[in-house]
Amino acid sequence: MDHVHGPEDAPYTLVEYGDYECPDCGRLYVVLRDLQKDIDSRLRIVFRQYPLSGIHRHAQQAAEAAEAAGAQGKFWEMHTLLFERQQASSDERFDSLRGRADFGCRAVPR
Repeated sequence: MDHVHGPEDAPYTLVEYGDYECPDCGRLYVVLRDLQKDIDSRLRIVFRQYPLSGIHRHAQQAAEAAEAAGAQGKFWEMHTLLFERQQASSDERFDSLRGRADFGCRAVPR
């Protein structure tokens, strides 16, 4: 599923295939976050899940958590949370999501 941020008529559209545990994706997140602050009305970002489960142990779980939040209209909030806490260990990151009623994450797997 595509998740879109930015105006539909933006002159620039960037499509990212991302993995929440990928260090390069984490660095790109920071670049795009800052770029959007500068040219927000001219940039549309499309995010597509591409969890590299063979490399990143919890990539699929993170993608599923983002999709679950997206089903509640909170994809971008979860997207931000997952990337902002990317440096934390996987256990710490998922522990921080458990019980977050605002994301409906009572059942995040251990």
